[in-house]
Amino acid sequence: MKNTINALLIIDIGIIIFCLLSGNRVWLLNSQIAFVSSSLIMFASIISYRNMVQARVDMGMVVADDNRDTLDKIEDPFDLYSEDEKSSSTKKSLKEVVSEERKNLKKNRRSIWQTTKDSKAALSFYRLGAYAILIFGFFYLNNNEILDISSYLFALALPPIIVVIMLMRQK
Repeated sequence: MKNTINALLIIDIGIIIFCLLSGNRVWLLNSQIAFVSSSLIMFASIISYRNMVQARVDMGMVVADDNRDTLDKIEDPFDLYSEDEKSSSTKKSLKEVVSEERKNLKKNRRSIWQTTKDSKAALSFYRLGAYAILIFGFFYLNNNEILDISSYLFALALPPIIVVIMLMRQK
């Protein structure tokens, strides 16, 4: 995380120097608002997901891995073509199979409380605050008629790219 912050600061200083040397204050203001708000969103997301995972680990709610690989999960999400399937020597009617599957689906339904617990990371105060800064910054620039969309979008895209590159370098 420290290396990522350092990389973001170096890139931001480079943007500031470029804007000051070119004498374009509008570009500087647009890029700084977008860059800072995008960086805040990235760090808020990382922190909220880390807190959510840590809370689950502390509570012992670790999801057990099954032996299926990712490609198999995508191609056969309901495990219909499993080789470990019980021998189908007993023939079941279509109605029985459909009723069993409906019972299984009803068992797997999630309550509103479970869904809310899983969406804590998406609705954390950190992320909501960072997105509010992004929205208010955009409206500030737009209302004062100093929004330069090219510099805004360029600076908005830099922090996610930098974070991904830094994460890839760590692996």
